[in-house]
Amino acid sequence: MLTSYDYAFASIVDQAGIDSILVGDSVGNTVLGYTSTIPVTIEEMIHHTKAVTRGAKKALVVIDMPFMSYHESIEQAKRNAGRMIKESGADAVKLEGGTRMKEVIKALVDIEIPVMGHIGLTPQSVNRMGGYKVQGKGKEAESLILDAKAVEEAGAFSVVLECVPRKLAKEITEMLTIPTIGIGAGPDCDGQVLVIHDLLGLFGGFRPKFVKKYLDMREEMDSAIKNYIEEVRSGVFPDDSHSFH
Repeated sequence: MLTSYDYAFASIVDQAGIDSILVGDSVGNTVLGYTSTIPVTIEEMIHHTKAVTRGAKKALVVIDMPFMSYHESIEQAKRNAGRMIKESGADAVKLEGGTRMKEVIKALVDIEIPVMGHIGLTPQSVNRMGGYKVQGKGKEAESLILDAKAVEEAGAFSVVLECVPRKLAKEITEMLTIPTIGIGAGPDCDGQVLVIHDLLGLFGGFRPKFVKKYLDMREEMDSAIKNYIEEVRSGVFPDDSHSFH
């Protein structure tokens, strides 16, 4: 599983053979320039997911439900999830939370909306958690196990485990009958997800431990853009071969 937020990236990722595309609320950080996922709106999620579903022909497309779009009531969650699926063309929604969101997940599944769960480090709860840090250490492990069980019992078809110790992620994966999708949760999960911008090395600076950069695309782009600037200023581009006659 990889994230995508537009038609071009979705087309490339889909044609490469990815199983599933997540239109994450990480669009706030990676595309919209927010400092967290908190400001992302339903409208922004639908806008980006519509572009992704146009580009994805085979992959399962999952849309993230943003902060406060499912927290007020079950009725609110059903209304917003239904709208997001209907308007975006996504195949499923993803929402954060374990035991606290069990009834919400169940309500959505009951009205035929497939749900992917998300436990461990849940970025929408980063203020409560005191920052971006590994979850499920020590006494927190039992709580995370209960969260995983709650998500499965509620009817979710899979669950993301984010920033969870490898041993605990393995235990949860073996315990559940639904697939686990890891991000910073070790190699024993059933699947893995990364943000496409991290995989391609599009951002400089801090990189989380769990991210593997498969390409330094930022450096490649920087070189290409500088080359373009130089050729335009010097008159090399456009030349006769790039002109109409």
